Amino acid sequence: MGGSNMNNYVLLSVFVALFLVFVALGFGSSRFRKGDMSDLGEWALAGRRLGGYLAWFLVGADLYTAYTFIAIPELIYEKGAIYFYAVPYVGMTFGIAMITMPRLWRMAKGKNYVTAIDMVQDKFNSKSLAVLLAFTGIAAELPYIALQIYGMQSVLTVMIGHLTSTDAGIVTEIALIIAFIVLAAFTFTSGLRGATITAVMKDVIIFASVIVIIVLVPMYIGGFGVAFSAFDAHKLATGTSNLAGLFVNGFISLTIMSALALYLYPHAINGVFSTNSTKRLRMSTALLPLYGVGLALLALFGVLIYAVPSALADVAKYGAVTVVPSLIYAEFPAWFVGFAFLGIFIGGLVPASIMAISQANLLTRNVVKVAKPNLDPKTEARLSKWFSVMFKFIALLFIFAISSTYSLELQLVGGIIILQTLPAIFIGMYTKRLNKYAVGIGWAAGMILGIYLLIDANFIIGHLPSLETTFFKFSTPFSFLYIGLIALLLNLLIAIVGSLILQPTPSKALQTNKA
Repeated sequence: MGGSNMNNYVLLSVFVALFLVFVALGFGSSRFRKGDMSDLGEWALAGRRLGGYLAWFLVGADLYTAYTFIAIPELIYEKGAIYFYAVPYVGMTFGIAMITMPRLWRMAKGKNYVTAIDMVQDKFNSKSLAVLLAFTGIAAELPYIALQIYGMQSVLTVMIGHLTSTDAGIVTEIALIIAFIVLAAFTFTSGLRGATITAVMKDVIIFASVIVIIVLVPMYIGGFGVAFSAFDAHKLATGTSNLAGLFVNGFISLTIMSALALYLYPHAINGVFSTNSTKRLRMSTALLPLYGVGLALLALFGVLIYAVPSALADVAKYGAVTVVPSLIYAEFPAWFVGFAFLGIFIGGLVPASIMAISQANLLTRNVVKVAKPNLDPKTEARLSKWFSVMFKFIALLFIFAISSTYSLELQLVGGIIILQTLPAIFIGMYTKRLNKYAVGIGWAAGMILGIYLLIDANFIIGHLPSLETTFFKFSTPFSFLYIGLIALLLNLLIAIVGSLILQPTPSKALQTNKA
Protein backbone atom coordinates (compact mmCIF):
# COMPACT_ATOMS: atom_id res chain seq x y z
CA MET A 1 0.00 0.00 0.00
CA GLY A 2 1.25 3.44 -0.79
CA GLY A 3 1.95 5.77 2.08
CA SER A 4 -0.13 8.73 0.79
CA ASN A 5 -2.54 10.45 3.14
CA MET A 6 -5.43 9.59 0.82
CA ASN A 7 -4.69 5.87 1.12
CA ASN A 8 -4.37 6.16 4.87
CA TYR A 9 -7.73 7.91 5.14
CA VAL A 10 -9.36 5.21 3.01
CA LEU A 11 -7.89 2.63 5.40
CA LEU A 12 -9.21 4.53 8.42
CA SER A 13 -12.66 4.99 6.84
CA VAL A 14 -13.07 1.27 6.13
CA PHE A 15 -11.83 0.40 9.61
CA VAL A 16 -14.21 2.82 11.37
CA ALA A 17 -17.21 1.85 9.21
CA LEU A 18 -16.75 -1.85 9.94
CA PHE A 19 -16.16 -1.14 13.63
CA LEU A 20 -19.54 0.64 13.76
CA VAL A 21 -21.15 -2.47 12.24
CA PHE A 22 -19.41 -4.53 14.94
CA VAL A 23 -20.77 -2.23 17.67
CA ALA A 24 -24.31 -2.39 16.23
CA LEU A 25 -24.16 -6.19 16.20
CA GLY A 26 -22.87 -6.21 19.78
CA PHE A 27 -25.71 -4.10 21.16
CA GLY A 28 -28.38 -5.66 18.91
CA SER A 29 -27.49 -9.20 19.88
CA SER A 30 -29.27 -8.82 23.24
CA ARG A 31 -32.46 -9.54 21.26
CA PHE A 32 -31.07 -12.78 19.83
CA ARG A 33 -32.94 -15.72 21.41
CA LYS A 34 -34.03 -13.21 24.00
CA GLY A 35 -33.80 -14.23 27.64
CA ASP A 36 -33.88 -12.71 31.10
CA MET A 37 -30.54 -10.90 31.39
CA SER A 38 -30.99 -10.64 35.14
CA ASP A 39 -30.27 -14.38 35.26
CA LEU A 40 -26.57 -15.33 35.29
CA GLY A 41 -27.09 -18.38 33.08
CA GLU A 42 -28.78 -16.23 30.42
CA TRP A 43 -26.25 -13.40 30.54
CA ALA A 44 -23.03 -15.40 30.96
CA LEU A 45 -23.91 -18.60 29.06
CA ALA A 46 -26.47 -17.34 26.49
CA GLY A 47 -29.09 -19.45 28.25
CA ARG A 48 -27.12 -22.63 27.37
CA ARG A 49 -28.95 -22.57 24.02
CA LEU A 50 -26.24 -22.28 21.38
CA GLY A 51 -26.33 -24.78 18.53
CA GLY A 52 -23.34 -26.48 16.93
CA TYR A 53 -22.41 -23.82 14.37
CA LEU A 54 -22.81 -20.84 16.69
CA ALA A 55 -20.85 -22.70 19.36
CA TRP A 56 -18.15 -23.33 16.75
CA PHE A 57 -17.91 -19.60 15.99
CA LEU A 58 -17.97 -18.71 19.69
CA VAL A 59 -15.36 -21.23 20.83
CA GLY A 60 -13.27 -20.39 17.76
CA ALA A 61 -13.36 -16.72 18.74
CA ASP A 62 -12.72 -17.80 22.31
CA LEU A 63 -9.59 -19.81 21.50
CA TYR A 64 -8.19 -18.22 18.32
CA THR A 65 -7.29 -14.78 19.50
CA ALA A 66 -4.53 -12.18 19.28
CA TYR A 67 -2.30 -15.05 20.40
CA THR A 68 -2.97 -16.56 16.96
CA PHE A 69 -2.91 -13.39 14.87
CA ILE A 70 -0.07 -11.48 16.48
CA ALA A 71 2.03 -13.36 19.03
CA ILE A 72 2.84 -16.55 17.11
CA PRO A 73 3.97 -14.81 13.86
CA GLU A 74 5.88 -12.27 15.99
CA LEU A 75 7.81 -14.93 17.91
CA ILE A 76 8.52 -17.00 14.79
CA TYR A 77 9.88 -13.87 13.14
CA GLU A 78 11.95 -12.93 16.18
CA LYS A 79 12.96 -16.23 17.87
CA GLY A 80 12.44 -19.00 15.31
CA ALA A 81 11.14 -22.49 14.84
CA ILE A 82 10.16 -23.45 18.38
CA TYR A 83 7.07 -21.26 18.17
CA PHE A 84 5.61 -23.47 15.46
CA TYR A 85 4.56 -25.53 18.51
CA ALA A 86 1.21 -23.77 18.19
CA VAL A 87 0.38 -25.76 15.05
CA PRO A 88 0.48 -29.34 16.47
CA TYR A 89 -0.87 -28.36 19.85
CA VAL A 90 -4.27 -27.32 18.47
CA GLY A 91 -4.81 -30.79 17.01
CA MET A 92 -4.00 -32.37 20.35
CA THR A 93 -6.15 -30.03 22.41
CA PHE A 94 -9.35 -30.84 20.53
CA GLY A 95 -8.74 -34.54 21.13
CA ILE A 96 -8.52 -33.74 24.84
CA ALA A 97 -11.70 -31.65 24.58
CA MET A 98 -13.58 -34.50 22.88
CA ILE A 99 -12.80 -36.74 25.86
CA THR A 100 -13.28 -34.32 28.76
CA MET A 101 -15.75 -31.60 27.79
CA PRO A 102 -18.92 -33.68 27.13
CA ARG A 103 -18.59 -35.18 30.61
CA LEU A 104 -18.08 -31.76 32.19
CA TRP A 105 -21.05 -30.39 30.20
CA ARG A 106 -23.34 -33.16 31.51
CA MET A 107 -22.25 -32.47 35.08
CA ALA A 108 -22.83 -28.72 34.60
CA LYS A 109 -26.24 -29.22 33.01
CA GLY A 110 -27.41 -31.60 35.73
CA LYS A 111 -26.30 -29.42 38.64
CA ASN A 112 -26.54 -25.95 37.06
CA TYR A 113 -22.81 -25.25 37.25
CA VAL A 114 -21.73 -21.95 35.69
CA THR A 115 -17.98 -22.52 36.16
CA ALA A 116 -15.73 -25.59 36.38
CA ILE A 117 -14.91 -24.50 39.93
CA ASP A 118 -18.58 -25.08 40.84
CA MET A 119 -17.86 -28.73 40.04
CA VAL A 120 -14.66 -28.69 42.13
CA GLN A 121 -16.47 -27.19 45.13
CA ASP A 122 -19.22 -29.80 44.87
CA LYS A 123 -16.92 -32.76 44.15
CA PHE A 124 -14.42 -32.05 46.93
CA ASN A 125 -16.92 -30.44 49.32
CA SER A 126 -14.35 -27.69 49.87
CA LYS A 127 -15.07 -23.98 49.66
CA SER A 128 -11.44 -23.15 50.42
CA LEU A 129 -10.14 -25.21 47.48
CA ALA A 130 -12.77 -23.63 45.24
CA VAL A 131 -11.70 -20.11 46.25
CA LEU A 132 -8.02 -20.94 45.60
CA LEU A 133 -8.76 -22.30 42.15
CA ALA A 134 -11.13 -19.44 41.33
CA PHE A 135 -8.37 -16.91 42.00
CA THR A 136 -6.00 -19.10 39.97
CA GLY A 137 -8.35 -18.91 36.97
CA ILE A 138 -8.79 -15.15 37.38
CA ALA A 139 -5.00 -14.63 37.56
CA ALA A 140 -4.35 -16.84 34.53
CA GLU A 141 -6.87 -14.91 32.42
CA LEU A 142 -5.34 -11.47 33.09
CA PRO A 143 -2.22 -11.99 30.93
CA TYR A 144 -4.41 -13.63 28.27
CA ILE A 145 -6.64 -10.53 28.10
CA ALA A 146 -3.51 -8.37 28.03
CA LEU A 147 -2.34 -10.33 25.00
CA GLN A 148 -5.60 -9.47 23.20
CA ILE A 149 -5.00 -5.80 23.90
CA TYR A 150 -1.44 -6.05 22.57
CA GLY A 151 -2.85 -7.43 19.33
CA MET A 152 -5.28 -4.54 19.06
CA GLN A 153 -2.51 -2.10 19.93
CA SER A 154 -0.27 -3.46 17.16
CA VAL A 155 -2.91 -2.67 14.53
CA LEU A 156 -3.50 0.82 15.89
CA THR A 157 0.25 1.49 16.09
CA VAL A 158 0.77 0.82 12.38
CA MET A 159 -2.45 2.52 11.27
CA ILE A 160 -2.08 5.66 13.40
CA GLY A 161 1.70 5.73 12.96
CA HIS A 162 1.21 6.19 9.22
CA LEU A 163 -1.46 8.84 9.74
CA THR A 164 0.50 11.03 12.13
CA SER A 165 4.12 11.20 13.17
CA THR A 166 3.34 13.01 16.44
CA ASP A 167 1.47 11.76 19.49
CA ALA A 168 0.77 8.38 17.85
CA GLY A 169 1.22 6.62 21.20
CA ILE A 170 -1.30 8.86 22.97
CA VAL A 171 -3.82 8.51 20.14
CA THR A 172 -3.42 4.71 20.26
CA GLU A 173 -4.06 4.62 24.01
CA ILE A 174 -7.14 6.86 23.66
CA ALA A 175 -8.48 4.61 20.86
CA LEU A 176 -7.99 1.52 23.05
CA ILE A 177 -9.81 3.15 25.96
CA ILE A 178 -12.76 4.12 23.71
CA ALA A 179 -12.91 0.60 22.25
CA PHE A 180 -12.97 -0.92 25.73
CA ILE A 181 -15.68 1.45 26.93
CA VAL A 182 -17.82 0.35 23.97
CA LEU A 183 -16.96 -3.32 24.61
CA ALA A 184 -17.79 -3.03 28.30
CA ALA A 185 -21.13 -1.39 27.47
CA PHE A 186 -22.37 -4.00 25.01
CA THR A 187 -21.03 -6.90 27.10
CA PHE A 188 -22.92 -5.47 30.09
CA THR A 189 -26.17 -5.37 28.12
CA SER A 190 -25.79 -8.39 25.80
CA GLY A 191 -23.53 -10.77 27.72
CA LEU A 192 -22.32 -13.86 25.88
CA ARG A 193 -24.87 -13.29 23.12
CA GLY A 194 -22.92 -10.17 22.12
CA ALA A 195 -19.68 -12.11 21.98
CA THR A 196 -21.30 -14.90 19.94
CA ILE A 197 -22.81 -12.73 17.22
CA THR A 198 -19.75 -10.50 16.88
CA ALA A 199 -17.59 -13.66 16.76
CA VAL A 200 -19.27 -14.59 13.48
CA MET A 201 -18.28 -11.24 11.95
CA LYS A 202 -14.74 -11.52 13.33
CA ASP A 203 -14.21 -15.05 12.01
CA VAL A 204 -15.54 -14.27 8.53
CA ILE A 205 -13.16 -11.30 8.20
CA ILE A 206 -10.17 -13.22 9.58
CA PHE A 207 -10.66 -16.28 7.38
CA ALA A 208 -11.13 -14.13 4.27
CA SER A 209 -8.04 -12.05 5.10
CA VAL A 210 -5.80 -15.05 5.80
CA ILE A 211 -6.76 -16.79 2.56
CA VAL A 212 -6.10 -13.67 0.48
CA ILE A 213 -2.78 -12.92 2.20
CA ILE A 214 -1.39 -16.46 2.07
CA VAL A 215 -2.22 -16.74 -1.64
CA LEU A 216 -1.15 -13.29 -2.87
CA VAL A 217 1.94 -12.45 -0.81
CA PRO A 218 3.96 -15.47 -2.05
CA MET A 219 2.96 -14.51 -5.60
CA TYR A 220 4.16 -10.93 -5.04
CA ILE A 221 7.55 -11.99 -3.60
CA GLY A 222 8.31 -14.87 -5.97
CA GLY A 223 7.21 -17.84 -3.88
CA PHE A 224 7.65 -19.35 -0.43
CA GLY A 225 11.21 -20.38 -1.32
CA VAL A 226 12.29 -16.73 -1.42
CA ALA A 227 10.82 -16.11 2.05
CA PHE A 228 12.35 -19.25 3.59
CA SER A 229 15.77 -18.43 2.10
CA ALA A 230 15.64 -15.00 3.74
CA PHE A 231 14.35 -16.58 6.97
CA ASP A 232 17.18 -19.16 7.07
CA ALA A 233 19.78 -16.44 6.59
CA HIS A 234 18.98 -14.88 9.97
CA LYS A 235 20.17 -17.79 12.18
CA LEU A 236 17.54 -17.35 14.87
CA ALA A 237 18.08 -18.71 18.38
CA THR A 238 15.80 -21.77 18.16
CA GLY A 239 16.43 -22.52 14.47
CA THR A 240 14.63 -21.51 11.31
CA SER A 241 13.58 -24.18 8.80
CA ASN A 242 14.85 -26.81 11.28
CA LEU A 243 14.44 -26.76 15.06
CA ALA A 244 17.73 -26.43 16.94
CA GLY A 245 18.49 -29.73 18.72
CA LEU A 246 18.67 -28.16 22.17
CA PHE A 247 15.01 -27.18 21.90
CA VAL A 248 13.43 -30.47 20.79
CA ASN A 249 12.28 -31.40 24.31
CA GLY A 250 11.20 -27.82 24.90
CA PHE A 251 9.06 -27.99 21.75
CA ILE A 252 7.47 -31.30 22.79
CA SER A 253 6.79 -30.28 26.38
CA LEU A 254 5.44 -26.87 25.38
CA THR A 255 3.12 -28.49 22.81
CA ILE A 256 1.71 -31.09 25.21
CA MET A 257 1.28 -28.70 28.13
CA SER A 258 -0.38 -26.06 25.96
CA ALA A 259 -2.81 -28.71 24.70
CA LEU A 260 -3.68 -29.69 28.28
CA ALA A 261 -3.97 -26.07 29.43
CA LEU A 262 -6.35 -24.70 26.80
CA TYR A 263 -9.57 -26.27 28.09
CA LEU A 264 -8.65 -25.51 31.68
CA TYR A 265 -8.99 -21.79 30.97
CA PRO A 266 -12.32 -20.43 32.30
CA HIS A 267 -13.16 -18.75 28.97
CA ALA A 268 -12.91 -22.07 27.09
CA ILE A 269 -15.16 -23.80 29.61
CA ASN A 270 -17.57 -20.87 29.38
CA GLY A 271 -17.97 -21.56 25.67
CA VAL A 272 -18.51 -25.28 26.33
CA PHE A 273 -21.27 -24.65 28.89
CA SER A 274 -23.15 -22.38 26.47
CA THR A 275 -23.97 -25.21 24.02
CA ASN A 276 -27.40 -26.83 24.10
CA SER A 277 -26.39 -30.51 24.03
CA THR A 278 -23.41 -32.85 24.06
CA LYS A 279 -24.19 -33.70 20.43
CA ARG A 280 -23.81 -30.05 19.40
CA LEU A 281 -20.74 -29.72 21.60
CA ARG A 282 -19.05 -32.67 19.88
CA MET A 283 -20.00 -31.32 16.46
CA SER A 284 -18.56 -27.88 17.15
CA THR A 285 -15.39 -29.43 18.62
CA ALA A 286 -14.99 -31.66 15.57
CA LEU A 287 -15.08 -28.56 13.34
CA LEU A 288 -12.57 -26.56 15.40
CA PRO A 289 -9.45 -28.03 13.70
CA LEU A 290 -10.42 -25.87 10.70
CA TYR A 291 -9.15 -22.98 12.80
CA GLY A 292 -5.92 -24.93 13.18
CA VAL A 293 -5.43 -24.68 9.42
CA GLY A 294 -5.80 -20.92 9.73
CA LEU A 295 -3.27 -20.90 12.57
CA ALA A 296 -0.73 -22.81 10.47
CA LEU A 297 -1.12 -20.26 7.68
CA LEU A 298 -0.86 -17.33 10.09
CA ALA A 299 2.34 -18.75 11.56
CA LEU A 300 3.89 -18.50 8.10
CA PHE A 301 3.41 -14.72 8.16
CA GLY A 302 6.41 -14.63 10.49
CA VAL A 303 8.45 -16.13 7.63
CA LEU A 304 6.92 -14.23 4.69
CA ILE A 305 7.79 -10.85 6.17
CA TYR A 306 11.52 -11.53 5.68
CA ALA A 307 10.99 -11.18 1.93
CA VAL A 308 9.17 -7.81 2.17
CA PRO A 309 11.70 -5.01 2.91
CA SER A 310 9.11 -2.26 3.39
CA ALA A 311 7.33 -4.38 6.01
CA LEU A 312 10.64 -5.05 7.77
CA ALA A 313 11.22 -1.29 7.90
CA ASP A 314 7.91 -0.82 9.72
CA VAL A 315 8.76 -3.62 12.15
CA ALA A 316 12.09 -1.95 12.87
CA LYS A 317 10.22 1.30 13.54
CA TYR A 318 7.22 0.02 15.51
CA GLY A 319 8.48 -3.25 17.06
CA ALA A 320 8.19 -6.98 16.42
CA VAL A 321 4.62 -7.06 17.74
CA THR A 322 3.60 -5.35 14.47
CA VAL A 323 4.84 -8.16 12.17
CA VAL A 324 1.40 -9.08 10.83
CA PRO A 325 -0.08 -5.57 10.42
CA SER A 326 3.20 -4.36 8.85
CA LEU A 327 3.11 -7.18 6.30
CA ILE A 328 -0.52 -6.43 5.41
CA TYR A 329 0.08 -2.68 5.19
CA ALA A 330 3.07 -3.13 2.88
CA GLU A 331 1.46 -5.49 0.37
CA PHE A 332 -2.23 -4.60 -0.03
CA PRO A 333 -4.51 -1.73 -1.10
CA ALA A 334 -5.91 0.59 1.54
CA TRP A 335 -9.47 -0.79 1.57
CA PHE A 336 -8.22 -4.34 2.18
CA VAL A 337 -5.80 -3.18 4.87
CA GLY A 338 -8.69 -1.51 6.71
CA PHE A 339 -10.75 -4.71 6.36
CA ALA A 340 -7.97 -6.99 7.66
CA PHE A 341 -6.93 -4.58 10.43
CA LEU A 342 -10.51 -4.50 11.71
CA GLY A 343 -10.54 -8.31 11.77
CA ILE A 344 -7.41 -8.40 13.93
CA PHE A 345 -8.71 -5.59 16.15
CA ILE A 346 -12.04 -7.24 16.93
CA GLY A 347 -10.15 -10.54 17.09
CA GLY A 348 -8.79 -9.09 20.32
CA LEU A 349 -12.02 -7.47 21.53
CA VAL A 350 -14.29 -10.52 21.23
CA PRO A 351 -12.15 -12.96 23.26
CA ALA A 352 -11.37 -10.21 25.79
CA SER A 353 -15.10 -9.92 26.34
CA ILE A 354 -15.53 -13.68 26.87
CA MET A 355 -12.50 -13.86 29.18
CA ALA A 356 -13.78 -11.00 31.34
CA ILE A 357 -17.19 -12.71 31.58
CA SER A 358 -15.54 -15.94 32.72
CA GLN A 359 -13.44 -14.08 35.32
CA ALA A 360 -16.56 -12.34 36.59
CA ASN A 361 -18.36 -15.68 36.91
CA LEU A 362 -15.50 -17.08 39.00
CA LEU A 363 -15.39 -14.08 41.31
CA THR A 364 -19.16 -14.02 41.80
CA ARG A 365 -19.92 -17.75 42.01
CA ASN A 366 -16.79 -19.08 43.69
CA VAL A 367 -15.61 -16.21 45.89
CA VAL A 368 -18.44 -13.80 46.71
CA LYS A 369 -21.09 -16.51 46.90
CA VAL A 370 -18.87 -18.57 49.20
CA ALA A 371 -18.82 -15.62 51.60
CA LYS A 372 -22.52 -14.84 51.04
CA PRO A 373 -24.25 -18.14 50.19
CA ASN A 374 -27.72 -16.57 50.24
CA LEU A 375 -26.93 -14.26 47.33
CA ASP A 376 -30.10 -14.00 45.22
CA PRO A 377 -29.91 -14.71 41.44
CA LYS A 378 -30.48 -11.11 40.33
CA THR A 379 -27.71 -9.78 42.58
CA GLU A 380 -25.45 -12.58 41.35
CA ALA A 381 -25.98 -11.56 37.71
CA ARG A 382 -25.60 -7.85 38.49
CA LEU A 383 -22.31 -8.44 40.30
CA SER A 384 -20.95 -10.50 37.41
CA LYS A 385 -21.79 -7.73 34.94
CA TRP A 386 -19.91 -5.13 36.95
CA PHE A 387 -17.00 -7.47 37.65
CA SER A 388 -16.66 -8.10 33.89
CA VAL A 389 -16.30 -4.34 33.36
CA MET A 390 -13.74 -4.15 36.15
CA PHE A 391 -11.58 -6.96 34.73
CA LYS A 392 -11.49 -5.40 31.26
CA PHE A 393 -10.06 -2.18 32.60
CA ILE A 394 -7.65 -3.91 34.98
CA ALA A 395 -6.19 -5.67 31.93
CA LEU A 396 -6.06 -2.37 30.03
CA LEU A 397 -4.13 -0.70 32.85
CA PHE A 398 -1.88 -3.76 32.99
CA ILE A 399 -0.76 -3.37 29.38
CA PHE A 400 -0.10 0.35 29.76
CA ALA A 401 2.46 -0.62 32.40
CA ILE A 402 4.07 -3.65 30.68
CA SER A 403 6.12 -3.66 27.46
CA SER A 404 4.55 -5.35 24.40
CA THR A 405 7.86 -7.23 24.04
CA TYR A 406 6.46 -9.79 26.44
CA SER A 407 3.21 -10.57 24.57
CA LEU A 408 3.36 -14.35 24.11
CA GLU A 409 5.44 -14.75 27.25
CA LEU A 410 2.45 -13.35 29.19
CA GLN A 411 0.23 -16.09 27.79
CA LEU A 412 2.81 -18.76 28.67
CA VAL A 413 2.91 -17.46 32.26
CA GLY A 414 -0.87 -17.87 32.32
CA GLY A 415 -0.41 -21.41 31.01
CA ILE A 416 1.92 -22.32 33.88
CA ILE A 417 -0.63 -20.94 36.36
CA ILE A 418 -3.73 -22.60 34.88
CA LEU A 419 -2.02 -26.00 34.54
CA GLN A 420 -2.00 -26.24 38.33
CA THR A 421 -5.81 -26.63 38.27
CA LEU A 422 -5.56 -29.83 36.17
CA PRO A 423 -5.70 -32.39 39.03
CA ALA A 424 -8.82 -30.83 40.55
CA ILE A 425 -10.69 -30.33 37.25
CA PHE A 426 -9.63 -33.01 34.76
CA ILE A 427 -8.81 -35.79 37.22
CA GLY A 428 -11.49 -34.71 39.67
CA MET A 429 -14.15 -35.23 36.99
CA TYR A 430 -13.35 -38.94 36.75
CA THR A 431 -12.52 -40.12 40.26
CA LYS A 432 -13.61 -39.74 43.87
CA ARG A 433 -10.22 -40.92 45.14
CA LEU A 434 -8.53 -37.51 45.33
CA ASN A 435 -8.23 -35.88 48.73
CA LYS A 436 -8.90 -32.15 48.94
CA TYR A 437 -5.92 -31.49 51.19
CA ALA A 438 -3.54 -33.37 48.88
CA VAL A 439 -4.93 -31.50 45.87
CA GLY A 440 -4.55 -28.17 47.67
CA ILE A 441 -0.97 -28.88 48.75
CA GLY A 442 -0.14 -30.09 45.22
CA TRP A 443 -1.59 -26.87 43.80
CA ALA A 444 0.52 -24.76 46.17
CA ALA A 445 3.70 -26.72 45.42
CA GLY A 446 3.16 -26.45 41.66
CA MET A 447 2.50 -22.72 41.86
CA ILE A 448 5.55 -22.04 44.05
CA LEU A 449 7.85 -24.16 41.88
CA GLY A 450 6.53 -22.65 38.64
CA ILE A 451 7.00 -19.08 39.88
CA TYR A 452 10.45 -19.88 41.30
CA LEU A 453 11.62 -21.44 38.01
CA LEU A 454 10.33 -18.43 36.07
CA ILE A 455 12.27 -16.06 38.30
CA ASP A 456 15.31 -18.33 38.23
CA ALA A 457 15.32 -18.71 34.45
CA ASN A 458 14.72 -15.02 33.73
CA PHE A 459 16.58 -13.13 36.40
CA ILE A 460 18.97 -15.37 38.35
CA ILE A 461 20.79 -17.80 36.08
CA GLY A 462 19.77 -16.62 32.61
CA HIS A 463 20.45 -19.92 30.83
CA LEU A 464 20.08 -18.65 27.29
CA PRO A 465 20.55 -14.88 26.96
CA SER A 466 19.95 -15.09 23.19
CA LEU A 467 16.26 -15.73 23.95
CA GLU A 468 16.08 -12.53 26.01
CA THR A 469 12.78 -12.73 27.92
CA THR A 470 11.67 -16.10 26.61
CA PHE A 471 12.89 -18.31 29.42
CA PHE A 472 9.98 -20.70 29.52
CA LYS A 473 12.27 -23.67 28.84
CA PHE A 474 14.32 -24.65 31.84
CA SER A 475 17.84 -26.08 31.47
CA THR A 476 17.87 -29.68 32.75
CA PRO A 477 19.68 -32.92 31.83
CA PHE A 478 16.91 -33.21 29.20
CA SER A 479 17.87 -29.86 27.59
CA PHE A 480 15.12 -27.23 27.75
CA LEU A 481 11.69 -28.09 29.16
CA TYR A 482 8.60 -25.93 29.50
CA ILE A 483 8.40 -24.85 33.14
CA GLY A 484 4.69 -25.68 33.21
CA LEU A 485 5.54 -29.37 32.79
CA ILE A 486 7.99 -29.42 35.70
CA ALA A 487 5.55 -27.60 38.00
CA LEU A 488 2.62 -29.83 36.99
CA LEU A 489 4.60 -33.04 37.59
CA LEU A 490 5.32 -31.98 41.18
CA ASN A 491 1.66 -30.99 41.62
CA LEU A 492 0.45 -34.38 40.34
CA LEU A 493 2.96 -36.32 42.45
CA ILE A 494 1.80 -34.65 45.65
CA ALA A 495 -1.91 -34.82 44.76
CA ILE A 496 -1.82 -38.53 43.86
CA VAL A 497 0.56 -39.80 46.53
CA GLY A 498 -1.07 -37.59 49.16
CA SER A 499 -4.52 -38.94 48.21
CA LEU A 500 -3.26 -42.51 48.54
CA ILE A 501 -2.03 -41.75 52.06
CA LEU A 502 -5.04 -39.69 53.17
CA GLN A 503 -8.70 -40.62 52.97
CA PRO A 504 -10.44 -39.48 49.75
CA THR A 505 -12.66 -36.43 50.19
CA PRO A 506 -16.36 -37.34 50.46
CA SER A 507 -18.40 -35.28 48.03
CA LYS A 508 -21.35 -33.18 49.15
CA ALA A 509 -23.71 -35.50 47.29
CA LEU A 510 -22.25 -38.57 49.05
CA GLN A 511 -22.57 -36.90 52.44
CA THR A 512 -26.21 -36.05 51.69
CA ASN A 513 -26.96 -39.65 50.70
CA LYS A 514 -25.42 -40.97 53.92
CA ALA A 515 -27.48 -38.55 55.94
